[in-house]
Amino acid sequence: MSTADTLTAHSAALARGARSSRDLLDDALARIEAAEHLNAFISVDADAARSMANAADARGVAGRLGPLDGVPITLKDIFCVEGDRTTAGSRMLAQWRSPYDAHLVERLRAAGAVLLGKANMDEFAMGSSGENSAFGATLNPWSPTRVPGGSSSGSAAAVAASLVPGAIGTDTGGSIRQPAAFCGITGLKPTYGRVSRFGMIAFASSLDQAGTFTHTAEDAALLLQAIAGFDARDSTSAQEPVPDYSAALRAPIAGRTLGIAPRLLADLPAEMAGALDQVRREYEALGARCVEIDLDAALSGVSAYYVVASAEASTNLSRFDGVRFGHRCEDPADLTDLYCRSRAEGFGEEVKRRILTGTYALSVGYYDAYYRTAQRVRRLIRDEFLSAFNTVDVILAPVTPSPAFAIGENTTDPVAMYLQDVFTIPASLAGLPALSLPAGFVNGLPVGAQLIAPHFGEAVLFALAHAFQQATDHHEARPGGAH
Repeated sequence: MSTADTLTAHSAALARGARSSRDLLDDALARIEAAEHLNAFISVDADAARSMANAADARGVAGRLGPLDGVPITLKDIFCVEGDRTTAGSRMLAQWRSPYDAHLVERLRAAGAVLLGKANMDEFAMGSSGENSAFGATLNPWSPTRVPGGSSSGSAAAVAASLVPGAIGTDTGGSIRQPAAFCGITGLKPTYGRVSRFGMIAFASSLDQAGTFTHTAEDAALLLQAIAGFDARDSTSAQEPVPDYSAALRAPIAGRTLGIAPRLLADLPAEMAGALDQVRREYEALGARCVEIDLDAALSGVSAYYVVASAEASTNLSRFDGVRFGHRCEDPADLTDLYCRSRAEGFGEEVKRRILTGTYALSVGYYDAYYRTAQRVRRLIRDEFLSAFNTVDVILAPVTPSPAFAIGENTTDPVAMYLQDVFTIPASLAGLPALSLPAGFVNGLPVGAQLIAPHFGEAVLFALAHAFQQATDHHEARPGGAH
């Protein structure tokens, strides 16, 4: 068991002068080198990180350190960092360097964080296992024969293996919560629009949302505080005030009402249902009340999601044509050959599958039957959640139908892979904030429990997750320890 590797612990050590930012960075770099077999990183710019760490130490001497100042943080390789390679895990962008910073990167720089490299990911954030990266699969720190989840595979693995105390990922249909559950850490998908998408390479624009990977809810509150807020450059950015998330950790739990949807859990394996029931019992012991709710429309979430997300992916990825930027084939015979070969060579199989699916759903004669119908189902799911929140404060649900599955187990069965997101997709379609917290172990592997709140209800998620983590020690387990 360990808590010395948390973001909060690092920040406290820096504040009292027990460690320097350069010490923390050098330690992180050594850990990354020792854990190279996990393939959690696509790139690490040690020189740039050392420059940021030295600057943070200078600020510390002057007495100007904030909660993130001098702390190493890594980014999923889908965020633009000025001058750095930003690949989105794809051959299409393998050598592309961004001319600007993402809004989220600007916020982290302003908070004094040391940006330590780009984490591996499924290509263009399309995947649930971390196996679709053009740079090789990421391995789960708990078992190298298991997937770490996806698409934010490297970010989750880096935090779980204590390579960094915090990381940034993206969640379109579960790509933060699912890998957080598989890796035994805390993963937050904020409300859609809570964090700006400016400078984040798009997969599905109405669903993509940046979020956090940490060991604890306390750490997640600190990290979200730094990156949340309105950005005029993002038309979907919400003009909502950002509360004091750290203060929200102390909010009382007694009297809170948690909703559980029995129909949504009908096919959940007994051992996974048992882990979730233990979480329910713990919350009841803390003074919360659990009641049954209906979320029947959520059962259609996977079908609706893969139509909507694929349609938006087809549109967003049309810009990668070999003309303006990205991979270009050699010696094209004509313009059509340039388009066709550049895209065929630049995109992987899963990306091609989703582009084809989305293009079909948007085509003449099928738009109403598929895309419009999927959007109607999406609205039903959203309305169903809003109705449930009239009677409950938060919804308690599983994150995944199983612990981390074996590498290669689902690669030849796309439907089986897509169904891994059955419990995370509904909140994404509704744009709701949701958090995955460590909930114990099944067959020796970590599993998570999911808390879903009303729009901009991150504060209540932090309070509930923090209370649970104060009462349990699941979040203190680390790979290689007894559990």
